[in-house]
Amino acid sequence: MNEATIHFTLWMCQMLVIYAPFVEKDDILSDVTSRLWFTYRKNFPPIGGTGPTSDTGWGCMLRCGQMILGEALVCRHLGRDWRWAKDHKQREEYISILNAFIDKKDSYYSIHQIAQMGVGEGKPIGQWYGPNTVAQVLKKLAVFDTWSRLVVHVAMDNTVVIEEIKRLCMPWLDVAGEAEVVGELNGCLEGACALAEEETALWKPLVLLIPLRLGLSDINEAYIETLKQCFMLPQSLGVIGGKPNSAHYFIGYVGEELIYLDPHTTQPAVEPCEDGQVPDETYHCQHPPCRMHICELDPSIAAGFFCKTEDEFDDWCMRIRRLSCKRGGLPMFELVDSQPSHMVSVDALNLTPDFSDSDRLERFFDSEDEEFEILSLREARGEEHLETF
Repeated sequence: MNEATIHFTLWMCQMLVIYAPFVEKDDILSDVTSRLWFTYRKNFPPIGGTGPTSDTGWGCMLRCGQMILGEALVCRHLGRDWRWAKDHKQREEYISILNAFIDKKDSYYSIHQIAQMGVGEGKPIGQWYGPNTVAQVLKKLAVFDTWSRLVVHVAMDNTVVIEEIKRLCMPWLDVAGEAEVVGELNGCLEGACALAEEETALWKPLVLLIPLRLGLSDINEAYIETLKQCFMLPQSLGVIGGKPNSAHYFIGYVGEELIYLDPHTTQPAVEPCEDGQVPDETYHCQHPPCRMHICELDPSIAAGFFCKTEDEFDDWCMRIRRLSCKRGGLPMFELVDSQPSHMVSVDALNLTPDFSDSDRLERFFDSEDEEFEILSLREARGEEHLETF
C-alpha cells in the first residue's frame, strides 16, 4: 500500500475521518471488516418455491445492493462509529439488521425478495441487474420495513430535487396542511391531533440513491475527481457498479485506485440459531479489501447517501453546491430546489431501456448478455455532459 491517503466514508463526531496508511492500518481494517459483506450463497430455500437455490453467476449486483443498504441500516440503527468484533456478543439492533438480509423469503431484503420484486421491473429471476434496477427494487422493499422507516429515494434523470425529498421525508407537512383545512371547518385542528406518531416524525431517515452514467463504453476521466469527492462526503454510503463480468461495492479510494468489497465468493447459506442469533462471521470481510484502477470502472453506477436528519440533508446540499463551484472535474448530477418543468414523472419512465441503437455499450456480466442500463435517451445518443453536480 502506498503512502497516498485512503478515504473511507466514516463519520465520527460529526467529522469525516481520513485514514493515513501504516499509521492507522488497524483502524482501516476494522472499518472494512465492520461493513456487512454480502456474497453469493448456495443451498438456500428455492426462490419463489421452485426457483434457484443459489445466486452464483447472476446475483452480484443484487448483493451489492444489499451491501449499500446494509450500510444505511447500520448508520440508521447503530451509528457510523459502530464496529464489529469477532466472537463478541452483538447488539440486538445488529442482529435485527442481519436478519433482514438472511436468504429466506420472509426477510425484508433477502435475495428472494429482491429477485421476485425485480420481476416487476422487467428482470426475470436469475437475470443480471443494473444499478438502476436494484435501486428501484430496494426503494419498493423499504416500504415494508416498518422498523427502519426509511425513505429510499431514487433520483432519476441525473437530478436531485430538494423539494421532492423534503416532502417524502416530512410527510406531516402535507398532512398538516390538510388538517388546517379541517380545523377551519370544525374549530380545531382535529386532523393534526389525530396524526399517528410515525406520521408526525420530524424527518424520516433518507437513503438517496442516484443512478448515473459517466460516459459511454468507458468512464469519462473528467468525472473521476468529482467521483472521488463523493466518497469524502460524510453522508456517503459508497457506490455500486462494476466492470465487465463483475459488480462491486465501492467504499473508498487510494490514489487512482478504488477500494471495494467483492460479492464474487460463494458461501453456504446461513440459518439463524434457535435463540435468534445469527452466525455472522461470513458476513464480514476479514481480509484487506480489493482494489482496482478507477479507469476500469464501468460508467453506469449508483451513488448512495444517508441523511438521518434534516440537518444532515441540508448539510449534504450545501456540500454538493460547494463542489459544483470547484474546477477540475465535470459535475455528475444536478441539484435543484424544485422539479424542472422538463422532467418526466418517475412513474412514466421505462426502466428497461431498448439497447437496439447502443451496440457499442454491450457488456457481458456473469455470462449474461446484460448491459448496464442507460438512464435516458440523451445518454444513449452519447450526450455525456450532465449539467451540474
